[in-house]
Amino acid sequence: MNRLFTSLAILTFATGLSALGQDTAKQEAKKAGSDVKAAGKASGNAVKHSGKAVAKGTKKGVNKAAGATENGAAKVKEKTAGHPDE
Repeated sequence: MNRLFTSLAILTFATGLSALGQDTAKQEAKKAGSDVKAAGKASGNAVKHSGKAVAKGTKKGVNKAAGATENGAAKVKEKTAGHPDE
C-alpha cells in the first residue's frame, strides 16, 4: 500500500512538471513570435529608408546629368552658329 502511494505521488509530481514545462514552451513560442514580428517590422523600415535614399540619389544624379547635357548642347550650338557654311 505504501508503494502505491509513493508511485502515485511520483506520477502526480512528474505530471505537474511536464505541464509546467509545456506552459513555459508556450510562453517561449509567444516571445519568439513577437520577436520575429518586431524583426520583420525593423527590416521593412530599413528597406523603406534604403529605397528612399536610392531614389533620392538617382533623382539627384539624373538631374545633374540632364543639366550637363543642356550645357553641352548649348556649347555645341554656340560653336556651330558662328560657321559661315550654314
